[in-house]
Amino acid sequence: MSVHQFFVLRPNGENIPLDCYKGNVLLIVNTATKCGLAPQFNGLEKLYQDYKDNGFTVLGFPCNQFMGQEPVSNDEMEEACKLDFGVTFPLFAKVRVNGRNAAPLYKYLKKEQKGILSSEIKWNFTKFLVDKEGKVICRYGPNVVPEKIEEDIRKLLVD
Repeated sequence: MSVHQFFVLRPNGENIPLDCYKGNVLLIVNTATKCGLAPQFNGLEKLYQDYKDNGFTVLGFPCNQFMGQEPVSNDEMEEACKLDFGVTFPLFAKVRVNGRNAAPLYKYLKKEQKGILSSEIKWNFTKFLVDKEGKVICRYGPNVVPEKIEEDIRKLLVD
């Protein structure tokens, strides 16, 4: 199994197969525009801009499960990410990352890379690094800023 077997929804409702990202290194992140960690959008965008031409993509999955920090519609969220944070990397429709109704992609990510003490996502901006074949390589907690992941991304891009 790999992340390439999943389908996800764009904010406009379009169903996207993740296999369209085969051959790319991915950083999958649950985001929230009203979160105190939202300045990480800037670091995520910088990584995307610096490495997108080398086969790297950030995939943002907004989530409202943590203190209601993504309370707006998918359209409003996408607009806020573009206007407030300059985000150009792909954003998807809001998802649940924990619980029975968690998105299948997130159930898979958590199974492949468990967190400390449990597999549940603890907060916004948890990040999963995925190699070119769709294998989940590493999980980073919300406090790990994007800049700290850059070396791991570079290593996967040259493999």
